[in-house]
Amino acid sequence: MGFGWAKPVPVNPLAFRHPRKGLLLVSLAGPASNVALAFVAGMLLRLAAGPVPQTGQGSPLVVILVSIVLINLFLAFFNLIPIPPLDGGGVVSAILPLEYAQKYERLSRFGTLLILGLIVAGSFSGVNVIGLVIGPPTSLLFRLFTGL
Repeated sequence: MGFGWAKPVPVNPLAFRHPRKGLLLVSLAGPASNVALAFVAGMLLRLAAGPVPQTGQGSPLVVILVSIVLINLFLAFFNLIPIPPLDGGGVVSAILPLEYAQKYERLSRFGTLLILGLIVAGSFSGVNVIGLVIGPPTSLLFRLFTGL
């Protein structure tokens, strides 16, 4: 199994009192936990690591904490891209009217191919679409959480 090759977790919407609200909360839970982990690592970096040199060098603790913050923020915002089967697709599906949500969910068969297509197209064209989408919020929260 490679990094980032997790399979979508099956969720039974009938297990919720309010199925669409339940699916929305389930879709937001993963990215929220990534942001929470990034926040905790950022606070530990601020408290325990001391001054961080701007050269990118630092103690192993600094490197690990910075990596934890960056990876978790990247994963949170990547998963919020509104392409099924990512969590962002679940969010969009939960807020669309039911008729449109059912049509939108049919895209999940092609979601992985669409994401890979965006990555490949970006590498050939030099326009990193995914980076343009997730880069700004990742950078903003990174600065807020770490002070760097």
